Amino acid sequence: MSCDEEDVDKVIDYVDAPVDLDRIQRAVAEILEAVGEDPNRPGLRDTPRRVARMYQEMFSGLHADPARHLEVVFPEEYDEMVLIKDIPFTSMCEHHLLPFSGVAHVAYIPDGQVTGLSKIARVVEEVARRPQVQERMTQEIADLINTHLNTTGVAVVLSAEHSCMAIRGIRKHGSSTVTSALRGIFKTSESTRAEFMSLIKKN
Repeated sequence: MSCDEEDVDKVIDYVDAPVDLDRIQRAVAEILEAVGEDPNRPGLRDTPRRVARMYQEMFSGLHADPARHLEVVFPEEYDEMVLIKDIPFTSMCEHHLLPFSGVAHVAYIPDGQVTGLSKIARVVEEVARRPQVQERMTQEIADLINTHLNTTGVAVVLSAEHSCMAIRGIRKHGSSTVTSALRGIFKTSESTRAEFMSLIKKN
């Protein structure tokens, strides 16, 4: 089954990143030749263009500032946990340029102001859209929220399956990698941390 590019473009919202599409196309054609393929045969003729467009989408976060999504806040006297769980994401492992996909759980405890729930998901999305390692991605999300929102604590947990483990090398399908980053009261308070962990485990 093929993926119709035009249909995909209609539903994907990504930054029109300043990417050198022609250069990527030439590089992909070179790779195809290097592995023994003919980039001019009918099935591969449009592949370099498709791959270039894919990279423009997958790496669009390099040309965006995720912090801008946290600029709009609302005064609110709420000082309990706000948790957005099961935020889906796909990022590209910088070691093999293969995707890893999973979900992010993000919590913060506000101190006089809150932000829109979708803004947290947008931060996750844009941090994911760049060459990444999961450990750094987890830290970056936590630090962005901790720096740009008025909070007493932030907690981020990512769980993902990595293609570089599933389709090459050790080839262990179904294995997941879990990473966490804790800031403020989530790091210092065992009970707050335990509440967060219990909430992300509930269906």
